[in-house]
Amino acid sequence: MSTTSKRKVEIFTAGCPACDEAVTLVKSLACDACEVEVLDMKEPNVSERAKGYGVRSMPAIVIDGNLAGCCSGRGPDADTLRAAGLGQKA
Repeated sequence: MSTTSKRKVEIFTAGCPACDEAVTLVKSLACDACEVEVLDMKEPNVSERAKGYGVRSMPAIVIDGNLAGCCSGRGPDADTLRAAGLGQKA
């Protein structure tokens, strides 16, 4: 792969089973051009970061600085994550 930028994917979790499922889903959809980071909301700096994105519930997924539409209330789903760019080169 060339030195092109990677798609940044941040998963905000609270350590619950639903969060674990979201991490598994994102990792299964991510491609080589996706940089996936799992963030624990129990960490104060992570909580502040999430607040800046407008995260209001867990799990939440931010792709390239934008809260994925599936995560603004009803939880993540594969189609919405793909539409937001997950699994595709930036």
